Amino acid sequence: MEKVEQIAKKAKKAAPSIALATITERNEALTKMADALIDEKRFLLTENQKDIDEAEQKGTPKPLIDRLLLTEERIADMAEGMWQLVQLPDPINQTLETIERPNGLTMEKRVVPFGVFGMIYEARPNVTVDACALAIKTGNAVVLRGSASAMHSNKAIVTVLKQALTNTTINTACIQLIDDPSREEANRFMKLKGDIDVLIPRGGASLIQTVVNEATIPVIETGVGNCHVYLSKHADLELATSIIVNAKTQRPSVCNASETLLLDQGFADRHLQKIAETLIEKGVTLKGDENARAIFPHMLQADEEDWRTEYLDLTLAIRCVANLEEAIDHINEYGTKHSEAIVTEKDSERDYFFQAVDAAVVYHNASTRFTDGFEFGFGAEIGISTQKLHARGPMGLQALTTYKYTVKGTGQIK
Repeated sequence: MEKVEQIAKKAKKAAPSIALATITERNEALTKMADALIDEKRFLLTENQKDIDEAEQKGTPKPLIDRLLLTEERIADMAEGMWQLVQLPDPINQTLETIERPNGLTMEKRVVPFGVFGMIYEARPNVTVDACALAIKTGNAVVLRGSASAMHSNKAIVTVLKQALTNTTINTACIQLIDDPSREEANRFMKLKGDIDVLIPRGGASLIQTVVNEATIPVIETGVGNCHVYLSKHADLELATSIIVNAKTQRPSVCNASETLLLDQGFADRHLQKIAETLIEKGVTLKGDENARAIFPHMLQADEEDWRTEYLDLTLAIRCVANLEEAIDHINEYGTKHSEAIVTEKDSERDYFFQAVDAAVVYHNASTRFTDGFEFGFGAEIGISTQKLHARGPMGLQALTTYKYTVKGTGQIK
């Protein structure tokens, strides 16, 4: 196995070549990579099954296995994400601003790639595809460090994508995979300032906080998703039920699934029983506060820890609140600044919720499941940022660029 320092230097050496590639060359590479995913889907599924078998032998929880799983449909979605990227404008080589100075200097603020970005992530082999696709489109090199649980899948994906690049003008060294999953290699990776320009962690809270606390490379912090849906007293019952069922059950193992349902007390008095019965029919375990359990005694008792928990499975915490302000206080106290939703027919409540809730994405009368780069039209995403500097929310092409100033003169001196 190559040491991480050697891998990073390969990426750094290759980065200038991809930064200079034309948009036509980069789009051609993306098209061939997408086609290769489809052509080699049997190979990818076979290698992925090795990871699934090992995970099941270790007793890995089902939600984590779901994150690890590749299917024909998921491979097709990954390829579709690449094809969508091809249709998007060139994210680099754009002029954001031109400044004409009195002394005759012309200053242009131009979009440029970072150079090399690193990814540390858990399970979810689709992240491997998204990272490589976004790297090519934005003219960056990428160094990937997935988890041991997805090593067969990640190796297979990188092999397929790099093989596709051999038929293009793009240097295959722009994509690098660290195949040593040890903690020691990860720790060294996080300290390669100078070779890696920015580091993006994607996974559970423990992984993200480890990277944030220990890395010497600048980090774009992605966040866990303790997401809420609030049902106002002005909510439509049918709409509210549809949204919470989707937000909780459509794919509970992902970060944009809802973990807590907040209801106005008056709305709960009238409708919680029906909503709870519908959720239970979908296999959801309910954990409620005293007011919720007074209406529907069949749910378990929720405690303080439940308000802070990202379950990533079919478990939902339920709390009744007095009004909109109390719901917002709860969200700002326990949320992870990821995705929050209000269901109401009253525009003034929507507008106040949008303004007062501190989160990267805030929804009105829609499921939190749409916090996703593909759904936002980004083609793919590198993660969902819950921080406030540089990037926030689903991170697509723009999040992997920075800018520099070019200054044109005619002999000016100072």
